[in-house]
Amino acid sequence: MIWEQLLSLKRFGDTNKRLRKEQDETRLGFEVDYDRVIFSSEFRSLQDKTQVIPLSNTDFVHTRLTHSLEVSVVGRSLGRKVGQKILEKHPHLQNIHGYLPNDFGAIVASAALAHDIGNPPFGHSGEKAIGEYFISGEGQQYKDQLTDKEYQDLCDFEGNANGFKIVTQSRVGREGGLRLSYAILGAFTKYPKESLPKKPTKHIADKKYGFFQTEKEAFIDVANELGLASRGQDGDISYSRHPLAFLVEAADDICYTIIDFEDGINLGLIPEEYALEYLINLVRDSINTEKYHQLTNTKDRVSYLRALAINTLINEAVTIFMDNEDAILNGDFNISLLDKSKYEAQINDIIKLSIDKVYQSEEVVDKEIAGYQVLNTLLHTYSKAINNNYAGTGSNYDKLILKGLPSTLDLNTESLYVRLLDVCHFVSSLSDSQAILQYKKLRGFSF
Repeated sequence: MIWEQLLSLKRFGDTNKRLRKEQDETRLGFEVDYDRVIFSSEFRSLQDKTQVIPLSNTDFVHTRLTHSLEVSVVGRSLGRKVGQKILEKHPHLQNIHGYLPNDFGAIVASAALAHDIGNPPFGHSGEKAIGEYFISGEGQQYKDQLTDKEYQDLCDFEGNANGFKIVTQSRVGREGGLRLSYAILGAFTKYPKESLPKKPTKHIADKKYGFFQTEKEAFIDVANELGLASRGQDGDISYSRHPLAFLVEAADDICYTIIDFEDGINLGLIPEEYALEYLINLVRDSINTEKYHQLTNTKDRVSYLRALAINTLINEAVTIFMDNEDAILNGDFNISLLDKSKYEAQINDIIKLSIDKVYQSEEVVDKEIAGYQVLNTLLHTYSKAINNNYAGTGSNYDKLILKGLPSTLDLNTESLYVRLLDVCHFVSSLSDSQAILQYKKLRGFSF
């Protein structure tokens, strides 16, 4: 893979090349992409989607929106720092093509901003709830009517693939989705493969999948434009990651490791004295002990250590990326950047404590249980109504249900897979509160 291709400014529908030297410096294409994500309705819905604590009434607990904004900020720093070093190592990218360090920052920031745009309500348990509807719920009935890959898409419903669908799918008046630059679509796709074969290797790019069967051709087009190296065998679609996807992943890893931990401390789920020692172990080389001891409350102490920890991990990720740039470009780097960090033990300690005290806290588990029931009801009701309508056997109740669905759903498509995926896509678009409201309506609890 080569940087000249990987930094493509092309968008869906373009017939001519977009050259970096011809860009308006006050309205750079990669920065336009950031704006397009920010102003999308799908991004706005993240303000009411779970990050860690579902439906929390506490103002300092992160939602998917605040998490995405913070990941974007960290991603921008990572991109700029790496970009500066890449241009020093490959000066022709700047001298001949006109790329600047901020271009790398804008690509990573935009991809990071959108990285959770496809996540369903109720956090990662929402993904599992959708999958289990098809694995062990009423959705099992469709297995024999779908191809293996179609059924796997539903059984392992993936927010990353749903996000790629959101940013690329066409509808009337919105051809090519958000029409993001191909460089950003590449950096966005952490798992550039289809759902089968599942985890064929231990390579980080094989951990999950990045696009549904409906977007397979769109991703192949992106991969070819960017020059991503093919890894697929026997006709299966799989590619090496876009190098900047490693930075998007690192930004996400840094934020959920440190900031979810911070939420747990501020909520009282993790004792302050115990928790702060974990953060101090991560920043011993940079902490100003005199300044630290002047801070008089938990929030300020945690905030100071959090800032130091994020900065430490940003610099660490940049060093690891540049030390392994050749392997990354060759598709041979097979772990996440922070998995190679000298702070791996400290990071793992923090994550383990977050799992024990935050992710598996009673408040989180109770609301995840409720989320399973909500999503199962929505999926069953909508799928039944749409499929009965297609078969011409819809009841009056089914017809009433269909009136509440958006006009963008193609109720008459011949493909059962597309009908079911559209239902999953619609349910995923709901915020936590909207999903609960729809559930109450279907159960007759809301008038």
